[in-house]
Amino acid sequence: MTNNQKATTAVRAFLLAACALLAAGPVQARAAALPEAPAGDWLYVTVARGESRSGDLRGTLLLCDPPRGHEQAVRACEELRAAHGDVGRIPLKDTFCPMVYAPVSVSARGEWGGHAITYKETFANSCVMTARTGAVFALPH
Repeated sequence: MTNNQKATTAVRAFLLAACALLAAGPVQARAAALPEAPAGDWLYVTVARGESRSGDLRGTLLLCDPPRGHEQAVRACEELRAAHGDVGRIPLKDTFCPMVYAPVSVSARGEWGGHAITYKETFANSCVMTARTGAVFALPH
């Protein structure tokens, strides 16, 4: 196993363990075992109001083999497949967005096609975010 593969495996295990601990709550978190990394293409996506992470942080694990874990998993996975896992390459939607400054910060970490994926961006508002990233960060409020 190469150093890059070892690092990818370690990052995957860490992210999944962190997700499990956050979901388990304080008492169950201490007893939680490290989960196995998911097979296939996956991203842990987060959305926060503001220019940096604030108290209003939402996140979910998007799995794409098969699509699940996300309200719009099928559409998000299709868009990611077309962009080869690169959120920044998702085609811009032809949308008219209001010129209201209500920043939204997003991030995605995971693995696509055997490669580590990291994406982080702040958009002027949620309309611009959706126009630029499609369904990837379409998390329920």
